[in-house]
Amino acid sequence: MSLTRDEAKNFYAIIRHNVRTYVSAGVVQVIKGVQNAEATVKQFEQGQSSEDRHSGWRYFLEQTEIKPGTNLEEATFLRQKELELRESKALQPPESFPFRQS
Repeated sequence: MSLTRDEAKNFYAIIRHNVRTYVSAGVVQVIKGVQNAEATVKQFEQGQSSEDRHSGWRYFLEQTEIKPGTNLEEATFLRQKELELRESKALQPPESFPFRQS
């Protein structure tokens, strides 16, 4: 599998969330490159206790503008702001195209 240049250079937030309760535990790490991020998610999953997994806790990746090394509380706050911005854009009506007057 070949990666695009963007996939190798982009930043990815690893998010811990509960699939049973829909509770987010926030950003647990920010990684550069999709392969590095996927490998780190596997490490988190392998280190996870069976009780933790059974209670619904999972990890997923999300592309982000947040830089690796950012404090996790700040990264979680910034991620929430990114989500709110995406949601507000998604809720805006599509731009109307000017009609030609004949």
